[in-house]
Amino acid sequence: MAKHASLVCQHLENISRGALEKYQDVIRQYVRNRQGVYALYRRDKLYYVGLARNLRMRLAHHLRDRHGESWDRFSVYLTIGDSHLRELESLILRIVKPKGNKQKGKFLKSEDLKRRFGKDVRVRHRREYDEIIGRVGLATRPRSKEISTSGRLPVLAKYIKGPMSLRARYKRQVFKARVRSDGTIRFDGKIYSSPSVAGASICKHACNGWKFWQYERAPGDWVLLEKLRK
Repeated sequence: MAKHASLVCQHLENISRGALEKYQDVIRQYVRNRQGVYALYRRDKLYYVGLARNLRMRLAHHLRDRHGESWDRFSVYLTIGDSHLRELESLILRIVKPKGNKQKGKFLKSEDLKRRFGKDVRVRHRREYDEIIGRVGLATRPRSKEISTSGRLPVLAKYIKGPMSLRARYKRQVFKARVRSDGTIRFDGKIYSSPSVAGASICKHACNGWKFWQYERAPGDWVLLEKLRK
């Protein structure tokens, strides 16, 4: 079984401000030149969340800056590396909205699904209306006349709601394809009705297209095509 990479490697939670002032030399040993996320509390309520690539300096600074008299306890979470620190901080800020933080927090690459949600809800409403007035089936007709050579609906047609990108890794190469609105797959200038046939054109032998191709479920989040069926 594959081991999951750890994000937080050490943590120190719910420590009094007085302990930080009295035992700075001890705490300094833990956080010196370490990166991570920290939280400041006032009367057991979250007041401020921040990140730092040098936690020792940041905590010492908060003893005397504008937040100095606004917190009485703190927690620190030491992370392995700092590649996700900014987004981790943004995630926390958007969820808990601490009183002491002025910024909302921004994600580097994240699709806001609100617009897609609104579109999908409107499609659902139209289908429900069509069923009420007896127009069942009209809203789900294939939008393209170019279905497949066999005349059957492309394999992916019932799993997608619009065009999307595919990629596959084979013999140290990355191959890219495009799923069209009708479910057909365009690869290397040709149209395929199933992911397995499209994959076989690369492998030169039969393959399971659901496990050969990946699709971009969200920006930067590539997963196996078989997850569409689950």
